[in-house]
Parts: sequence; C-alpha cells; structure tokens
Amino acid sequence: MAAGKGTPVSVAQRLEELGIEIPPPPPPVGMYRAALRSGNWLMVSGQLPMRDGELVNPGHVRGDDDIDAGREAARVATLNALSAVQALHGSLEGLRVVRLVGYVASAPDFAAHPAVINAASELLLDLFGEDAGLGTRLAMGVAALPLGAAVEIDLILEDMEAAA
Repeated sequence: MAAGKGTPVSVAQRLEELGIEIPPPPPPVGMYRAALRSGNWLMVSGQLPMRDGELVNPGHVRGDDDIDAGREAARVATLNALSAVQALHGSLEGLRVVRLVGYVASAPDFAAHPAVINAASELLLDLFGEDAGLGTRLAMGVAALPLGAAVEIDLILEDMEAAA
C-alpha cells in the first residue's frame, strides 16, 4: 500500500485506516515470556484469543457453522501476538512475518483448519503488506488448547531494520 507519491504506509497508518487498536498485552497464562528477541528474530509465545480477560469464542470448532467464530478467535489471538511484539519491540514498524503457527481446537472430523487460520494471515497481510506480511505457515487441528480456547497463534518475525 502506498500513500501519496510512492511513500510506504506504516503499520500504524494501516491500523488507523482499518480502525484496529492493538490491545494491551494479556498476562501470560503460564510460565513463559510473551515475546523474546534473539538477534534479528522476535518470537512470540502462543497467544490465546483473550479480550478484556475473557476468551473469545471458546470451545471446539466442530464444523462449517463454527468457522466464523474460529476466524474471530484467530484474529483476536493474532492481535494479542502483535501486542506482545509491540511491547517488546516498541512498535510494529520494520518487521517481517517469517512464520505463523495456528492451532485450532477442533472435532476429529473437522478439516478446515486453514480456513480458520486464514483470518490471522489476512490480518497480517493487511497490516504489513504482501512482502512483509505473508510468511510461512502451519495450520493444525488439536484436541484441546489452554483454558478451553478455540485457537492459539504464535509468530516469528524478523526485525528488518536490525538485519540491514
């Protein structure tokens, strides 16, 4: 995306254009760091779809009727992951998504995990653009997630400014 005469649009500008606010980082639900820097890499621990201390759309994604609820949970969990990154890095500028991992608590016969995790990929693409927002990905179904969450998202990002 560009503003004016080829000037790149910042992630902050994209957030504003889309009417999205990065929430405060939720407290960890276990013994871990929400995000950690190692050289140019920022790794985010699995983030749950917590909003105001409550899980968004908890439980299992069981069928096509649950995909939209799962997508909302994936989007909220991704915002929480970005919140952890912002708290660590100071902003979301100059970053590139390297890997997105999405876990979906699902019924054994549910196979549309990618459709649920697409909500996370779409958000990252909207915010960081095609070059920096589309990385590698894993979408996986699991029997259960912490606290009964429907989705858990973790990210690996690269600080492109530090890499230069």
